[in-house]
Amino acid sequence: MLDKKTEKEIEILREGGQILGNILRTVASEAKVGKTGTELNKLAEDMIIKAGGMPSFKNYHGFPAGLCVSVNQTVVHGIPNDIPFQEGDLIGFDIGMKYKGLYTDTAITVPIGKIDEKSKQLLEVTKKALEIGLAKVSSDNYIGDIGKAIEEYIKPFGYGIVEDLCGHGVGKAVHEEPAILNYDTGQKGEKMFPGLVIAIEPMIIMGGSPKVVTAADNWSVNSKDNSLTAHFEHTIAVTKTGQIIITK
Repeated sequence: MLDKKTEKEIEILREGGQILGNILRTVASEAKVGKTGTELNKLAEDMIIKAGGMPSFKNYHGFPAGLCVSVNQTVVHGIPNDIPFQEGDLIGFDIGMKYKGLYTDTAITVPIGKIDEKSKQLLEVTKKALEIGLAKVSSDNYIGDIGKAIEEYIKPFGYGIVEDLCGHGVGKAVHEEPAILNYDTGQKGEKMFPGLVIAIEPMIIMGGSPKVVTAADNWSVNSKDNSLTAHFEHTIAVTKTGQIIITK
């Protein structure tokens, strides 16, 4: 049974989501050559607490930080460390916050300094894939429409779409039902409805394989072919009149 949020809950989620979106943009703007994941995790956690929230990823199943910092071949769940960012790196930031009892979740991948054209295209295409997925969120559509639209857009570029991880419901917990796949299963799935709140997050691999492996730290999920990756995410709510991108 999918959880239906009330209008009041969606108002709170929107308030928290706007705060979290601003925090993520601030963190992303500080991602420069020589900066470290540890420094940006502290910035993110401090900003969340100052805003009256709690970093929802910290200690979630034992994760040690409030901000996931995923570098280059790491798709998601990278643990912040003291290794300085280098020119040409692609850094994925994924962040969640509990605010007034409700949860939001958002992510972005940013370049460090100058990057090559292939890397630029990967970022642009993955960001566009998120926008295409978001556009399918409507009470007229089905959950499966999201992944179908994302795959149709990504496929011509020859990139790999991670299949072992996906988006999800969110709001009253860090992760809720339903699973929001980024590819077409051939099934429409459940119909969306006003009050449904989900996180859509395409995770794309440049090399073309969808396969991932978990690193020795038991958290970092890396592309199996060791090629570059990108990840973008928003929390979005279905409303009676359409949708609200909560973390915009």
